[in-house]
Amino acid sequence: MNRFVALLMLLFLSVAADAKQPNILLIIADDWGWPHAGAYGDPVVKTPNFDRVAKEGMLFEQAFVNVPSCTPCRASLLAGKYHWRLGPAANLWANFPDDHTTYPLLLQKAGYETGQNAKAYGPGSPGKRPIAGEKRMAFGEFLAERDKSKPFCFWQGSSDPHRGYIKGSGARSGMDISKVEMFPHYPDSDIIRSDVADYYWEVQRFDRLVGKCLEELEESGLAENTIVLVTGDHNMPFPRCKGNLYDCGIHVPLAIRWPAKVKAGQKFFDPVSFVDLAPTFLNAAGAPIPKDLNGVSLLPVLVGKEKQLKLASGKVRDFVFAGRERHCPGQEKPLGLAGYPCRAIRTNDFLYIRNFAPERWPAGTPNYEKATKQGAWLADCDNSPTKTYIWENRDKDDAHRQAWQLCFGKRPAEELYELKKDKFQMVNVADNPEYAEVKKKLAAQLEAELKASEDPRLKGGDALIEFDTYRYAGGAPKFVGGKKKKK
Repeated sequence: MNRFVALLMLLFLSVAADAKQPNILLIIADDWGWPHAGAYGDPVVKTPNFDRVAKEGMLFEQAFVNVPSCTPCRASLLAGKYHWRLGPAANLWANFPDDHTTYPLLLQKAGYETGQNAKAYGPGSPGKRPIAGEKRMAFGEFLAERDKSKPFCFWQGSSDPHRGYIKGSGARSGMDISKVEMFPHYPDSDIIRSDVADYYWEVQRFDRLVGKCLEELEESGLAENTIVLVTGDHNMPFPRCKGNLYDCGIHVPLAIRWPAKVKAGQKFFDPVSFVDLAPTFLNAAGAPIPKDLNGVSLLPVLVGKEKQLKLASGKVRDFVFAGRERHCPGQEKPLGLAGYPCRAIRTNDFLYIRNFAPERWPAGTPNYEKATKQGAWLADCDNSPTKTYIWENRDKDDAHRQAWQLCFGKRPAEELYELKKDKFQMVNVADNPEYAEVKKKLAAQLEAELKASEDPRLKGGDALIEFDTYRYAGGAPKFVGGKKKKK
């Protein structure tokens, strides 16, 4: 009898432990992209703490943001919805709409204590609600002061590796810039290599923040049942990267550790999206998941119940959607606050992009004298040594002319890239007859999703719709000099 009671007690304790809600710690960088981490094989940048999270949990090889711009990306992550459903928050420097909720607010209702530190939603106003976490304080302070009877959800932000950089900081730190592996749309230049190394230097500072959070978590004794997620809000702040729908814009590092539930040393290779994170957190917490979220919970994959993500229909979800609206107002008069509207579907094999206004400049106008916002110059690309180098050398030779076109030139209405042959999306095959059926299929799949999610961009033929008229509270990069193009 005593043995029977003991077995019942063990069963009860096992069920109770299994039912215990996990803590959630999200650590997010600002402008950190794939593949710039040791875990992804980068030979220069050192990210031992991110690599540790990946080694002790699951590393995602294909993680994508819904939009490669700070404000809408963070809005999408918090809400679990496509950015085009979030009104003004689809744009940079905008307010988060009051009629949408976020996963931290939902977790508060489920009994969680929530907090945030450093950059959360923004730039722009989150309104009066603590949409990323109620208490604003350092993570260590939050752990010390929290209500220990409740699980916690904490958002740890950072401003690294956002520009500006200390020029030459990467090389002075000991990095060998000759080993920097650049995206192939850049010409071979030590100016660009050194600029990338300066970005790496700030990636490494972010990684030290990750290490500090892990140390504080361990000292609290809560590491075992805490989901730790480390990522960045879009790829690096360089030409053709941030603000673009290519992998060098939307592909980001992502690793998740949860010692109590997630087996160490795993890798996941299918595409996952930032809209999947909110339902994942809610699912892990046992909280209700609103039916209007656009993502799929990663929990079944994380805990080993499924090998692939599945939709409610049971079909495998092996694709993600992305897009963008206005980043900075950088078009020419009289377009006003217009941006560069585009949408994309990304599968394991192809990237299809639909550009809704191909007559506009994808990175903002190079003709700063004609810009709506006085002096705005290629305004959807942060000013940098790389940007200036490509501008000043755009007529030097074929390699530099190609770099200029790929980074700043106008684009056709449709783009299609075969990823197994063209990993970095350099050759657009949208007009190649061999790909006609693939293009047709992906275009239809993208349009069906946009219609189902009521994307305002499909409401009518007028390109200047609400996204182009929302208030903008920020600035725009100005012309910084350099050589003018010869006529």
